[in-house]
Amino acid sequence: MTDVDGPLSATPRTRLRRMKEKGRPDRAALFHVLRAGFVCHLGVLVDGAPMVVPTVYGFDERHLYLHGSVASRSLRADAEVCVTVTVVDGLVLARSVFEHGINYRSAMIYGRPRWVTDDDEKLHGLRVLTEHVAPGQWEYARLPNRKELAATALLALPLTEASVKTRSGPPDDGDSPDAALGHWAGELPLVARWQEPVPDPALPAPTPTPAHVAARAGARVDQT
Repeated sequence: MTDVDGPLSATPRTRLRRMKEKGRPDRAALFHVLRAGFVCHLGVLVDGAPMVVPTVYGFDERHLYLHGSVASRSLRADAEVCVTVTVVDGLVLARSVFEHGINYRSAMIYGRPRWVTDDDEKLHGLRVLTEHVAPGQWEYARLPNRKELAATALLALPLTEASVKTRSGPPDDGDSPDAALGHWAGELPLVARWQEPVPDPALPAPTPTPAHVAARAGARVDQT
């Protein structure tokens, strides 16, 4: 089993070449980003051309799970992929445009995913994906039947080769000559929140909002 508290992998692809001070070498940082993120971007070569697809994801201690239609060209097993997750925490407004930046947390995961064909693992992967996006929904909604499972492609990408970078804090030009300009500088934090649930107009009345859905109203999208 993967050591969730151990160091991240050190490979030529995960070695940071720029801004090494922003790197986070431990696996706990990887899971911190994965928990905070909502959408990942899957990069893969399709017919010799790059394709980057935004999609939701789920994960456990060993794998990142991605799902879609069995007809999807981007969900290809036995091909090298790169998956990225980025959480934007705010703008960094400096005294000069050159020093502007973003506070963020990001992860890049490399590897060769595999098709999940075992029914038990497929249900496990779909469950962790559903619970990551909408906690409590797996136990509430109808579970997929055999026909739906057969029509669903699920990829498992090992969390063995990854890198993490983050930035936080104020601008870096506070002690530069630009400080004499007298311009305002600082951080503009970004916080995303869920809004009040909007019921389906086709719902028969009265159909109460499930407690796990109501509990998210007003909650931060970032669950960390």
